[in-house]
Amino acid sequence: MALSLRVTAIVSLMAIVAFTSAMAQTTGTIPPPALPSQPALPPPTANQYSSNEIIDAGHHFFGSVSHGLAMVVEKAVSKWGLPNGYILGEEASGAFIGGLRYGDGTLYTRNAGDVRVFWEGPSFGFDFGAEGARTMMLVYSLPQTGAIFNRFGGINGSAYLVGGFGMTALSRSDIVVVPIRSGIGLRLGANLGWVKFTDSPTWNPF
Repeated sequence: MALSLRVTAIVSLMAIVAFTSAMAQTTGTIPPPALPSQPALPPPTANQYSSNEIIDAGHHFFGSVSHGLAMVVEKAVSKWGLPNGYILGEEASGAFIGGLRYGDGTLYTRNAGDVRVFWEGPSFGFDFGAEGARTMMLVYSLPQTGAIFNRFGGINGSAYLVGGFGMTALSRSDIVVVPIRSGIGLRLGANLGWVKFTDSPTWNPF
């Protein structure tokens, strides 16, 4: 009786070993358990831009294809979602501790038209910049184009830098504006100033 049970156990063990060997020969390795997938972002609504559209626009605007730009855009999308507008423009500023910034560009929206915008404002902290820096800004929760003409304050802890591109964030009420800069226009460290958007150029940042 004991011998019969022992023989049965040995036969079962050999069968398990043979099955495992066959799996390894067929697939090259024993497949690991599947990892849970990350939830996908919902598709853009009728007035939003997808992350791919923003990245493509940025590549054309900055004049090069960069993994750093894609990573910065994806970081912004993961934090604030998909934008319903973006600004492409040029900024003239340059300060080490304290200073001013001025810029002009165009606000692009999906179905509310394109609007020329200007911006001005003081900037504080370790704030490196240079003349003629190209700047891309993602705009979130903009109810209408006219709502951009206001003052936006910096969001502490929003600075992010990777691959030669950096972003910070500004907000007013529910609207968030995320400037993205590269190269000579890149700003590092604490940027605690604010930016005022206007519909015409002015030298008064206040």
